[in-house]
Amino acid sequence: MASSRIESPAEAAARTAPPAPSPILVPVEERVLSSNIVTRGTARFGLPQPISIAPSALKANAAGLITTLPLLNTQFKEGSVMLTASGRPLLVLQGEVPAFRDLVPGISGKDVRQLEQGLKRLGFDPGPVDGTFDQRTSAAVAQWYSSAGYEPFGPTIEQLANIRTLELGLGDAKKNKLAAAGAAATAARAVESARAKAEHANRVAAAELAAKIADRNTGMVTSKHQTRLAVESARAKAESANKAAAAEVDAKIVERALILLDPRQLETARTAADTKLEMTRAALTAAKLEGEVAIRAAERDANLAARQFELAEAAVKSAQLEGEVAVQTALDAQRVAQFDAKLTAERADRLAADFDMAKRKLGVQVPIDEIVFIPILPVRAEVVTAVVGGAASGPMMSVTDNQIAIDSSLPLDAAPLVKPGMAVAIDEQALGIKAKGVVEMVDKTPGTHGVDGYHIYFAVRVGETPTPLQGFSVRLTIPIESTKGAVTAVPMSALSLAADGRSRIQVQNNGALEYIVVDPGMAADGFVEVTPVDGTLKPGQLVVVGYKNSESITKQP
Repeated sequence: MASSRIESPAEAAARTAPPAPSPILVPVEERVLSSNIVTRGTARFGLPQPISIAPSALKANAAGLITTLPLLNTQFKEGSVMLTASGRPLLVLQGEVPAFRDLVPGISGKDVRQLEQGLKRLGFDPGPVDGTFDQRTSAAVAQWYSSAGYEPFGPTIEQLANIRTLELGLGDAKKNKLAAAGAAATAARAVESARAKAEHANRVAAAELAAKIADRNTGMVTSKHQTRLAVESARAKAESANKAAAAEVDAKIVERALILLDPRQLETARTAADTKLEMTRAALTAAKLEGEVAIRAAERDANLAARQFELAEAAVKSAQLEGEVAVQTALDAQRVAQFDAKLTAERADRLAADFDMAKRKLGVQVPIDEIVFIPILPVRAEVVTAVVGGAASGPMMSVTDNQIAIDSSLPLDAAPLVKPGMAVAIDEQALGIKAKGVVEMVDKTPGTHGVDGYHIYFAVRVGETPTPLQGFSVRLTIPIESTKGAVTAVPMSALSLAADGRSRIQVQNNGALEYIVVDPGMAADGFVEVTPVDGTLKPGQLVVVGYKNSESITKQP
């Protein structure tokens, strides 16, 4: 008994020493790792969009009166009538570009393309969807209005009056165009006539000049001699006549002297002798005068031949100048007529184009106060601000789409990590809510949309969910980093550093524990991605994450 009570110091130390620790082992996993941002937000319908009516120029910018309004939460799909003003509908189509003008035949643009796309979705064929409002688009609009129970909006009184005015103006322009064309043709013929007359006059003058030249050339060798001979002959004849008359005078003087000296002669004989002498002297004077006249006539005829040649040359030049003036005058008149014809033709063409455009605009039209484009349909009436009987202009109501959105906020340091388009997990365990969404927008400035200055507002668009979320507060989980797929991962507590600074984990292999050097990767949710540097690591293999004692309770003295 005494020996059984005796303990050696070694036995006492062994009995009081702590028990040997046992490793805590967990399996290696293959899983997708992701780093998440978790926040909360409140669900609502899409952001409100105001619905306004602008006065239509087709209706002389006169606003009608509201005749019917929708009830709150009324659903509007494409082609629906949102309200009526003075008995006319306000129709809705899907489109990003808001209505900003009357849609009439002949115009083009993105708003017309939206109209054509909406008509086609509604089953009304607008022809090619090319952004041009043509007759087929007009016919499709008419079918759309009729199917909604309303009369299509046709040509206005002003448009019809404009058509009549343009038609009258076009008729006058065509008449003036024909008249101007006729005047231009007449002016062209006048030019030809002036040229022909000038050519004829030139030829006549040239022929006369040629005749004079021929006459002059025929007598050129003897012309001076003949002229001199003619003058000398006239002078000789005059001198001979003068001498004969003088001799006759001398004879009469002698005859008178004999009578005067003869006493036997009677007084009558003496008187007769005197009379004969006077007559002879008169004949002498006449001969002298006739000779001078003959000489002057010969000289005049010589000068006249030279003057006739000069006159013929002047006539040729005069005919040429008169012809040139006449032709130039005709050409100027032709240019004026052609310019007038061009102006009248251009005016007629412009009026024809205006008339054609006005006729194309006579089809069915869509006034700006009868259509509204909304980016997303369907929508619901959120707030109605107009009243029945009020003016149909300005804001009428606001609508929201049926898509649920969630308003939330992010801390300033986390906001740069969240981008539009990132997936969002939505849940609320207490309400049994679970859905998916997408980040729609992240504001750039803190303190907007009702959040404080230490947070950034962001919105999440919720996907389809059978649970109505509007008005509830939900949890949002946003993965901001993730592995591409499932990776080999272990709890972070399994990772340790070796003496050389490399990372390692301790694994159980055939009942024994050994270290494996690994390269750590992404860490998230208490796990870390590991890639073995030496050795192998398989899913399900056990790794050490810690140790525990065999006794769970340690008594203190």
